[in-house]
Amino acid sequence: MRRGARFFTVFVLALATSKTQAQPTASSTHPVSASAAPVPVDPDKTDMFRWIESNDTGMNKLGLEIWSTPELSFREFKTSRAVMQYLQQNGFAVEKNAAAMPTAFVATFGSGKPVVAFWLEEDALMGLSQKPDTVREPITPGAPGHACGHNLIAASTATAAVAVKNFLQRTGTKGTIRVYGTPAEEAGGGKEYMREAGLFKEVDIMLGWHPSSDTRSQFEYTKAAAELHVHFQGVSSHASVSPDQGRNALHAVELMDTGVNFLREQLKEDARVSYVISNGGGQPNVIPAEAESWYNIRANKHEELADIVQWISEIANGAAMMTRTHVTVRVDNDEAEVLPNGPLAKDIQDNLRLVGTPDFSADDKAYVRKMLSEEKGEPHAIRPEVTPLPDAPRQEAYSTDLGNVSWRIPTGRLSVALAPYALIPHSWQFAAASASVGLRSMPIAAKTLAATAIDCFKRPALVEAAKKDLQDRTNGQTYLLLTPPNRPVPVYKEPVTRQ
Repeated sequence: MRRGARFFTVFVLALATSKTQAQPTASSTHPVSASAAPVPVDPDKTDMFRWIESNDTGMNKLGLEIWSTPELSFREFKTSRAVMQYLQQNGFAVEKNAAAMPTAFVATFGSGKPVVAFWLEEDALMGLSQKPDTVREPITPGAPGHACGHNLIAASTATAAVAVKNFLQRTGTKGTIRVYGTPAEEAGGGKEYMREAGLFKEVDIMLGWHPSSDTRSQFEYTKAAAELHVHFQGVSSHASVSPDQGRNALHAVELMDTGVNFLREQLKEDARVSYVISNGGGQPNVIPAEAESWYNIRANKHEELADIVQWISEIANGAAMMTRTHVTVRVDNDEAEVLPNGPLAKDIQDNLRLVGTPDFSADDKAYVRKMLSEEKGEPHAIRPEVTPLPDAPRQEAYSTDLGNVSWRIPTGRLSVALAPYALIPHSWQFAAASASVGLRSMPIAAKTLAATAIDCFKRPALVEAAKKDLQDRTNGQTYLLLTPPNRPVPVYKEPVTRQ
């Protein structure tokens, strides 16, 4: 029994209730699939793979520690401290409070070129607290939960960075390895604040990963995305005695949302507009003087996104006119589509083939099938092998704040299967898997990231080819960010924990 597997079992048993069934056993944990290719001849990668395998206890511990303290965007206080401490203990110099964000950091080892950087993500999702169980049962009702696997990203990426540091130190190779702790990927766009502060200027290559429904090199475009807060200011009054004296801000929100829903008919089929009413007033016998909608808008290309944002802003102005209220449209986050990079995608694919895919046991499969027992139809089993690299980039439906960075720095990405059956991100099942079967994804990601970074340090031609690919793909294209210049950085204070 491997030590990392034993820690996982103890931790899960401590969290789970008596309702937990078919929990994966410790003996089912393996670093890679049984069909993975033999260890590569490259001695540097061989040493690195062995180091990651021998240090999986610390990686699992960090991933579970982060999972057990989920925090929302810009509030990742415990998460960032845990990762920074891990990196500092392993020889990295850490710059805290990066870009004036309390939970952002930059960790560095080495000097000179090339500068190869990993990014990691920290934040959890609102209302998705979940035990590592096969039924919906929050740890704390209404609390956040890691339903996008950011705990796995953070722990495995930090481990990969230490493995690369060991390579640089042992071989005397010139170059710099960096880790960017980027807050607020789910909402707010922490990477863009760091980019605006100039923190990525020296970086030659960016690498990272995400849990998914298959194991693949992400040779693909994401969607461009923007977040809008639309705030209406009206006049409060007694809803029965003097309704004529009021100006109902909630009516403005409702009219706007109705207008946007009619707009959907005019949008391309691949565009997405989603929203919540983030402020709907206080109580029904008081005409709401303030109300707000929070929109998330997506399109395949940034120019399409900008047009939709403009149209929605015009609808908001129309709703204000109809209700004689005042409206403020605030763009809080603007993300261009992530640009794929051919040379990096190919190198990541080659390294994934060396590393293999997660080896899910029969217990793992039974555990996840129980999670999906209420779903209609047969669960979708993941591919047992690495997904082939497509000839041309694909278009995917997700978005990320990595987009603006990828237009300036060659960016390589991969995904690793979270579970033996496909799970929907931002669901309670994804949160449960991120503390159980999802641990199998971490060594795959850590090894592949580290191997690709080593290739960048040992093969200058790869770095140059990646830069040329970015130059060819942008080909003089530019876009105008929708966010206002010099916008203030969101800053939150850490809640005081009472003993």
